[in-house]
Amino acid sequence: MGYEKEYQEKLVSADEAVKCVKSGDWVDYGWCVNTPEALDQALAKRTDELTDVNVRGGILFHTPAIFEREDAAEHFTWNSWHMSGVERRLIAKGCSFYAPIRYSELPRYYRENIKRNNVIMFQVAPMDKHGYFSFGPSASHLRAAIEVSDRVIVEVNEKMPRCLGGMESEVHISEVNAIVEGSNPDLGEIPAGGAPTEVDRKVAELIVKEIPNGACLQLGIGGMPNTVGAMIAESDLKDLAVHTEMYVDAFVDIAKAGKITGAKKRIDRFRQVYAFGAGTRKLYDYLDDNPQLISAPVDYTNDARVIAQIDNFISINNAVDVDLFGQVNAESAGLKQISGAGGQMDFVMGAYLSNGGKSFICLSSTFKGKDGTVQSRIRPTLSNGSVVTDTRPQVHHLVTEYGMVCLKGLSAWERAEAIISIAHPDFRDELIKEAEKAHIWRRSNKYNL
Repeated sequence: MGYEKEYQEKLVSADEAVKCVKSGDWVDYGWCVNTPEALDQALAKRTDELTDVNVRGGILFHTPAIFEREDAAEHFTWNSWHMSGVERRLIAKGCSFYAPIRYSELPRYYRENIKRNNVIMFQVAPMDKHGYFSFGPSASHLRAAIEVSDRVIVEVNEKMPRCLGGMESEVHISEVNAIVEGSNPDLGEIPAGGAPTEVDRKVAELIVKEIPNGACLQLGIGGMPNTVGAMIAESDLKDLAVHTEMYVDAFVDIAKAGKITGAKKRIDRFRQVYAFGAGTRKLYDYLDDNPQLISAPVDYTNDARVIAQIDNFISINNAVDVDLFGQVNAESAGLKQISGAGGQMDFVMGAYLSNGGKSFICLSSTFKGKDGTVQSRIRPTLSNGSVVTDTRPQVHHLVTEYGMVCLKGLSAWERAEAIISIAHPDFRDELIKEAEKAHIWRRSNKYNL
C-alpha cells in the first residue's frame, strides 16, 4: 500500500479525531510551535463531556481553546514543561501547573517514569515522499512522547518548516493513528524584541570580549543574549559554531553575517545543532530544509557529556536574581513561577567541562518593582520561595552592567565580595552589612568597593 493511500485512509476531521479522548486521560499537546490548533478547538467542543483530563505541553503562544471557558479547571489541567506568559496567566485561573525538569532528561522521563500517555496530538510538517512527518523545529522530546502514547494524532500544517536532523526528528505514517488537515495557521512567534537598552549593551560588550574565534555558542532567550548575538554578527569573530537548546533569531543574523562555519567543532562539524526553535518567521524560513542545521532530541543537545566534547563552548543565559552565596534563580519571582529551569544548568555544567569553555549568567543589576521603586537583583539571600536554578558551585561567570566576575574556586567571603562588586553602587553598602550578618564578609579591597 502506497503512502498516499494510507494517508487518505487515516485522514479524518478534527472532531472525529478527538473522540478518542476520555475523562481521566493524559493528553500530550507536543511542544512550542507544535501545539495543535484545530484539534485543540475540537477538543474544547467536548468540554461538557470531559472531566480530569490532564494535558502536557510547554511554551504556549496563546491560550488553548480548552482553557477559554471560566470553568476550564473543572475539566482540563495544563502540565507545563516550561512556562510562557500564557501559562503564567493560566496558573492564576487554577488551570496550570509547572513540572520541574532537567530538560536534558525529558525524553528519559517519558520512557522510564511516565511510561504511558493516552493520546498525543500535535502539529507537523506535510508528509514527505517517504511517509515521514517532520516535527518542524521541535525534535526536543517528541519521539519519546510518541513511543509511550497509545494513540498518535498529527495535525498537518503547510507552514511548518521541514527541519532536517536524522535523530528522532520525525514520525512515520505507519505509527500514526489519525491525520488531520487544519487551517494552516501561522506558527507562534516570539518577537525579536526592541532596541537593546544601555544595560544590555554594557553586559554584551563584556561577554563578547571573552569569545574567541572558533567558539561554539549557546544563547538563551531574552534581551541580553539577543544583544550579544547582534554584537557577534557585527564583530570580527569567525568560524563560530552553534550547539544550543533553543535556536533563536540571533543565530540567523550571525549565520547570515558569515560568522558561522562550524569548521572548528570536534563533533557535528559544519552543522548547527538545536533541540527546538522559536522566533519570528525569519527563523522558521531559515530552518526550513536547511542542511546546515541538525534538529536533534534534547537528550543529545543538552547532555553535558556531549557539550564537553566541544572546545571553547560559550553558554550565555539570563537570571532573575542572584544572592551573595552565588545561587542563581532564573525561573521564579518568589513563589510565582515565571519561566522554567529548561536546560540552563545543563549548559552551565557542560560549558565548564569544555576545553576553554565558559558559561555566563547575565542580569541587570536592578529592576523596578510594581510600586515603581528600584530594587537590586543581587540579594543577600534569594526571596522566600525563589527557586535555585543554578547551585552555587556551578556558576562560572556572573555579569551585570557593572562588571564580570568568575566565581569558580572562591570561598564564601571572596564570592560575596566579588558579587557585591557588580551590584548597583546604591545597594553595595547594604549588601556588605547583610554579608557581615551572614558571616561571609572579609574585605580584601580587590574590587575597590
